[in-house]
Amino acid sequence: MTTETEAPPTTMSVLAAPAVRGRALPHEEGLITGILGAATVALWFFLVDAIKGRPLYTPTVLGTVLFRHGDAAALDTVAVSLEMAALYTVVHVLMFSAIGNFASELLAIAERHPEVGFGILLLFVIFEFAVTVSPILFAGPLVRALTWPALLVANLLATAAMAGYLWHRHPMLRVSP
Repeated sequence: MTTETEAPPTTMSVLAAPAVRGRALPHEEGLITGILGAATVALWFFLVDAIKGRPLYTPTVLGTVLFRHGDAAALDTVAVSLEMAALYTVVHVLMFSAIGNFASELLAIAERHPEVGFGILLLFVIFEFAVTVSPILFAGPLVRALTWPALLVANLLATAAMAGYLWHRHPMLRVSP
C-alpha cells in the first residue's frame, strides 16, 4: 500500500493564473475596458447635468426613451427618475462591457496576426463614426434634448479612456497593413 503525500491540485492556481502571468484574460480585460468607458460617459453626463442644475437628467431621458418609449416632444420636460436612471445605467454598463470585450478579443487576434491589425483599426474608426453619427440621423429629438456636442465629447472621452487602457495593456502591439 502506498500513500500519496502531495495534495491534489486546486482551482486556486487556475483562478490566480491571470495575476501570476501579469496579464488579464481578454474577457477580463474587456470587462474592465467597458466599465472604464461606461464610467467615463456617466461621469461626463453627471457633470453636464449638474452644471445645468438637473443631475441624472441624461440617464433618465435615455431610460425613458428605452423603457417607456417616451414622447420625443416631451423629452425636455421629463422629471428626473432614479428608477429610469438606474435601469438605463445597467443597460449602459452591459453595452459598454460587450464593446470592451469585443475590442479586447480583436486586439488579442491582432497580437497573434499583425497583418489583420490595420483592418481592425479601420473597423474601430468606422464603428466610432457610426456611434457618433447614428444618433444624429435616427434619434433627432433625443439628440436635441441632450445636445450633440455633449454626446460627441462623451464619445471621445470614452474612446480615449478605453483606448488608453488597452494601449497600456498591449504596449507591444504593432499594426502592419
